[in-house]
Amino acid sequence: MGKRLFLAAILMGCIMGMEAKSLKKAYRKYFDIGVAVNLRNVTDEMQGALVCQEFNSVTAENAMKPASTHPREGVYTWEGADRIANFCRQNNIKMRGHCLVWHNQFCNWMFTDNEGNPVSKEVFYERMREHIHAVVNRYKDVVYCWDVVNEAIADGGPNPYRNSRLYKLCGDEFIAKAFQFAREADPKALLFYNDYNAIIPHKRDNIYNMVKKMKEAGVPIDGIGMQGHYNVHWDNLKEVDEAIRKYSELVDVIHITELDIRANKDMGGNLDFKKKAEQAITDEIKQKQEERYVGLFRVLRKHKKVVKSVTFWNLSDRDSWLGTHNYPLLFDKEYQPKEAYYKVKDF
Repeated sequence: MGKRLFLAAILMGCIMGMEAKSLKKAYRKYFDIGVAVNLRNVTDEMQGALVCQEFNSVTAENAMKPASTHPREGVYTWEGADRIANFCRQNNIKMRGHCLVWHNQFCNWMFTDNEGNPVSKEVFYERMREHIHAVVNRYKDVVYCWDVVNEAIADGGPNPYRNSRLYKLCGDEFIAKAFQFAREADPKALLFYNDYNAIIPHKRDNIYNMVKKMKEAGVPIDGIGMQGHYNVHWDNLKEVDEAIRKYSELVDVIHITELDIRANKDMGGNLDFKKKAEQAITDEIKQKQEERYVGLFRVLRKHKKVVKSVTFWNLSDRDSWLGTHNYPLLFDKEYQPKEAYYKVKDF
């Protein structure tokens, strides 16, 4: 089928009310199938139709992050987040909120006063609470869960916590405060801690210990988000299985929040120095990617009692934060389904 014919067929089916077999339909007895979107995905008619056909959960890739919504004190920029939220409202798609507190793309103005001097953590908490309440309340009608704190655990070293500006000012208390403020703003929302490389044993254990400590102290962490940035050369599905089992000792719900399987050998948040490196997508790489997706979804289906949502991080290779050449998703740069799409869908 031609590169536009596939999308045109989806659009026509949506107009006529015809529901084709899709990812969300194939997995309706297992878990939600989600996608992270940008503004182009929800304003282009055919891309929007693809989102509506295949997915029943949407995450705003960047538009709801702190720096995007609250760039300066007293200044909110809602346009991008509003457009994505309105797309979901109009199409009856629920949203995962992402994210309220992250050391990257954060409201760095919260750390200083008007003269650039550091503020106390009490002032910082007042600002953080105001931000969380404003964002959560604006979208609570369509957002059913939030990644409240993102990537607060270090990749290695003696201190389990990332030595971020947040941690330097507040220690791990900022995590507890963020969840407290989110629960105040929406008592009904599911609240998640979210991180990458959450299957790697040492980081998995540090995430587990942090969540256990917080929950024992009464911090309202409802679930754990396992980001899922893998590569075609990785095949340790046992680590995925073990991580889900371990986290399910603490929480009743786990989401795979940012799934992609890239062609190079990076994992997790590593990408900058290889993002622009060209590489040939051989038949061998395509086959490996199919095998990795099939194996991963086999494990996730086995854990359907606790895994309640699986979100692909971007709609197509064209949109991917990893770069088109990394070939990471089920839809290629022309929004056409790969063989991996059919393998995942037709299990």
